[in-house]
Amino acid sequence: MDLIDRLVSAVGAEHVLTGRDVVAGYEADWTGRLRGRALAVVRPGSRDEVAAALVACAGAGVPVVPQGGNTGLVGGGVPRGGEVVLSTVRLAALDAVDRTSGQVTAGAGVRLAALRAHARAAGLDFGVDLAARDSATVGGMAATNAGGLRVVRFGPMRAQVVGLEAVLADGRAVGSLAGLEKDSTGYDLAGALVGSEGTLAVVTAARLRLVPALPARATAVLGFGSTEAAVAAVPALRGPLLTAVEVCFDDGVALVCAHRGLAAPFRRPCPVYLLVEYAGEHDPTDQLGEAVAGIAGVLDSALATDEVSRRRLWAYREGHTEAVGALGVPLKLDVAVPPARAAAFEAAVRAAVAEVAPGARLVLFGHLAEGNFHVNVVGAGDEHALADAVLRAVAAEGGSISAEHGVGVAKAPWLHLTRSAAERDLYAGIKRAWDPGGVLNPGVLIPR
Repeated sequence: MDLIDRLVSAVGAEHVLTGRDVVAGYEADWTGRLRGRALAVVRPGSRDEVAAALVACAGAGVPVVPQGGNTGLVGGGVPRGGEVVLSTVRLAALDAVDRTSGQVTAGAGVRLAALRAHARAAGLDFGVDLAARDSATVGGMAATNAGGLRVVRFGPMRAQVVGLEAVLADGRAVGSLAGLEKDSTGYDLAGALVGSEGTLAVVTAARLRLVPALPARATAVLGFGSTEAAVAAVPALRGPLLTAVEVCFDDGVALVCAHRGLAAPFRRPCPVYLLVEYAGEHDPTDQLGEAVAGIAGVLDSALATDEVSRRRLWAYREGHTEAVGALGVPLKLDVAVPPARAAAFEAAVRAAVAEVAPGARLVLFGHLAEGNFHVNVVGAGDEHALADAVLRAVAAEGGSISAEHGVGVAKAPWLHLTRSAAERDLYAGIKRAWDPGGVLNPGVLIPR
């Protein structure tokens, strides 16, 4: 029996895809920049089917690429050539919310938007929110330690995961979905899997911590004359109600306005914009106003308390990805530096792009409270040289070459910039211990 027959036996013929026109949708990343060829796509519907599919692939010596919503930017969820893509989209079970523990169990294929709606129906919420909420899945978010818009309040995916269930390459199941907040029995296997990018095991389900629903929100856009002034404003904004501090720049806001047909935020453009949101059980407008009043250097401001006005302000920030994509396929680098070094990094990345790709279009935006920048360059030319320059600028500021989407294959050659030789040796040793046959996502995180 060949591999395809074994996979059909494991999950059913309708869930083993081999036709080129059908498989093509699984073979490229979200931007279309990174792509490869898959031998087949398998879509298991249970943990046991995942195990059977992995055993079949391991027995045939064929590597496996786990894939969730395929919203990544570093090639961690797309084939490089000849692998089987294991899609988790059918692992979509969503248990009832456990209000006693404030937790819920979700299958790896559950979409973020569905998870948040489910939690809200029970009077709670999920702490992580992303622009890709309609596509991103629980398993993929755990595998990349996704962060998004509300890390300043609730932390990244690692802070939400109470337990994971996963399957090793040899078919053995590991992990627990008991959701114990206190458990001192040795190594934290779930912690090892969060951020592992599908290189250690295939996550099949997660036990997730929920947060209180915060029905009252106030949102403001603040204009500043410099990034230094915007960074200096962050301490005054921090507090128990702060939910988001998003940064964007005049060129990006102008691009969004032109693309979406929006009026500019203010009569006169500002070099730097902060979008700030407070949220609580009661109207936080006064607290936000008091915080803003104590900030020096605000050139202009706009405040929204009703949902329609809030969405209008958020459009200036969330419209960036769509507007950049309309210019062409961008080189996207998701990085982080210490927040206090954000202004220095911004200057460095602008200088790097001007030097390496003088004709390119650079658009920056991100999450300022965490020092997380999304670097978008359209018309980069020599993308390897430009990535090298930008990631070296990150390392020079004591940052991370990946803040949200993982290392994947695209950034693996630069891992040495922010991880020591001893740390990289540990990575390789952990990989060998969990996946001695090298079946899962070869080349991701750890270079071949």
